[in-house]
Amino acid sequence: MPDPSSNSLIDTDAADEPLAARMRPTSLADFVGQRHLLGAGRPLARLADAGRIASMILWGPPGTGKTTLARILAHAAGARWTSLSAVLSGVRDVRAAIEDARQHPNVATVLFIDEVHRFNKAQQDAFLPHVERGTVVFVGATTENPSFEVNAALLSRTRVYVLRTLADDDLATLARRALARELGDIAIDDDALRDLVTAADGDARRALNTLEIAAQLATDTISSAHVAHASGQGYRRFDKGGDAFYDQISALHKAVRGSAPDAALYWLARMLDGGCDPLYVARRVARMASEDIGNADPRGLQLAMDAWDAYRRLGSPEGELALAQAVVYLASVPKSNAVYAAFNAARDFVRTHPGYPVPARLRNAPTRLAEQLGHGEGYRYAHDEQDAYAAGERYLPDEMEDVRFYDPPDRGLERRVRERLAILRARDRATRPTSRE
Repeated sequence: MPDPSSNSLIDTDAADEPLAARMRPTSLADFVGQRHLLGAGRPLARLADAGRIASMILWGPPGTGKTTLARILAHAAGARWTSLSAVLSGVRDVRAAIEDARQHPNVATVLFIDEVHRFNKAQQDAFLPHVERGTVVFVGATTENPSFEVNAALLSRTRVYVLRTLADDDLATLARRALARELGDIAIDDDALRDLVTAADGDARRALNTLEIAAQLATDTISSAHVAHASGQGYRRFDKGGDAFYDQISALHKAVRGSAPDAALYWLARMLDGGCDPLYVARRVARMASEDIGNADPRGLQLAMDAWDAYRRLGSPEGELALAQAVVYLASVPKSNAVYAAFNAARDFVRTHPGYPVPARLRNAPTRLAEQLGHGEGYRYAHDEQDAYAAGERYLPDEMEDVRFYDPPDRGLERRVRERLAILRARDRATRPTSRE
């Protein structure tokens, strides 16, 4: 087993390692992707050229080279390397790594924490003072948004660098390089290479693992069939509860709100393809119907609820079509957030104003005592009045000024709602000219 504090980038017992490990680059010149960080004059390229390394967090999806990049930067800076996994390590391991760094005061020690988001607050606090003193240079790798998963104190002492999924050209370059360097007696046809890149979904490790299995299945040339067998039931990048999860549901919601049915279908398909629970999608679609369509087309909420119920009855994959139907409908009809805005405004008003009593005329009078106290006295029963509307009546507390929360837009069904409310308010003004509205 290699020394965890060794600065060597190549293990001596690597002969039986997976292809992805054997292809791990040892210099920035071999590193594929992340040109926004490693191109000429870019921040991490400048650090490497200067032989320096600073505390940082590398944030990006799996298979984008976070660990490899950290090791290359540590090597370029001549620093010692100590690596811990937040999944397998605890505070005791962190303290041991700190003590080891203290034994080498004349050389920088990089303390690399893989999946740092898995450390809780106490564990992150354990190495914070040592980062401040310079005992170690902290480098964390995470697939989760560090703004939510890393302590603010630690975050303020690091730079966050965002790694991106690898482009198709990058993945193709990796595959060709692996074939030439490690699999020299095997070729790959163009269709198979495209399929391999698609199956990898921006993940270099997945691409190389799939390529290795496909090469074992082939005799001389890897075909699309070999790639299909090697990749198995592949799923797009989708981490339930992680950033990809929330980013994609956000994209779906915004596509519906933006009346873009094709984009909405794309994100729906991406989420389902990635393994998202369709019932979660159904709940969010119902929310969209109220928040973004509302009374512009009340049928939207009903269709969303029907799709939810249809999925419960049919399951996958049949029930997914009902979700698609609801998503397309909601994305295609007129939009209104008037109810959403009105409800939020009403809640804000209630939170910031006194709890005024209910006017006596609006109170319930189920008993003789309530009647004696004047509950319900003077109430005008709307159905007994012209057009079932008690013009001039107020239903807010007497101590309150008139307030308007709901302002329907001039589109969809709410155009008719707006017209009717305008007529009723005009009748109120004629009946109650001193209206406080």
